[in-house]
Amino acid sequence: MKPRLTVVSQKAAPDVRSPILEVRSLTKVFRSAHAPVKVLADIDIAAAAGELICILGPSGCGKSTLLKILSGFIRPSAGEMRLNNRPITRPGPDRCVVFQEDALFPWLTVAENIAFGLRGKMKDRKAARQEVDRFLSLVGLTAYRDYLPREISGGMKQRVALARVLILQPQVLLMDEPFASLDALAREEMQNLLLSLWDQLSHTILFVTHDVVEAATLADRILVMDKNPGHICAEIPVTPDRPRRQDEPGFIRFCRTLHDGLRGGFSERNFPGWP
Repeated sequence: MKPRLTVVSQKAAPDVRSPILEVRSLTKVFRSAHAPVKVLADIDIAAAAGELICILGPSGCGKSTLLKILSGFIRPSAGEMRLNNRPITRPGPDRCVVFQEDALFPWLTVAENIAFGLRGKMKDRKAARQEVDRFLSLVGLTAYRDYLPREISGGMKQRVALARVLILQPQVLLMDEPFASLDALAREEMQNLLLSLWDQLSHTILFVTHDVVEAATLADRILVMDKNPGHICAEIPVTPDRPRRQDEPGFIRFCRTLHDGLRGGFSERNFPGWP
């Protein structure tokens, strides 16, 4: 079943001069019985309000570790992070994470999973139900509100997972390869849905992926990471209007350039963008 999607409007370009999220000289070293392992080195990120940034890189470059640090699940070894000019030191509702696995509660219905985060936050039950109904509609699952997770598809589960965090109204949405396990059609539907929700709700998104086509489809800007240790090796603007047709020659050339850069290495941080 395809969700009902609104047409993605052309949003104003994010003002990166006034970032909502700032990461400076972020470094992470894991201690082991043999020797320290530096997995991230000197990461700098400035994300504007309403910006959609894709973090692209090979497996093992520290993309997921970076998101866990930004979410507050693990602490960095050095550097600083600030959201709205306030230090990030622990998990908080201003930053929500969507993982590759949906992590739904199997004993709760679709509607109950979406409503879970509102417990203790909204005391007005009628208002809470209306908010759940609104997000069920936004993700195209109104007819499935009373279904259990085992009764719906993988793509539907990810829509529930997305609604469950968006209902909390986070300022920053951290997404760790959330569509990687879906088939091609479901993945495309989820990308379209994400863009539609982002257009309506205007949250800032950091989206981790290893797929160049996905990054080119979604991003305002692509941060390319390399490994040993993980670091940002290129920063690439993506300026064409959305929706972006994946069969257009410019899109294909851009993806090929990204792919070649990932294989051969980026010679400079400010890599030419598209177009």
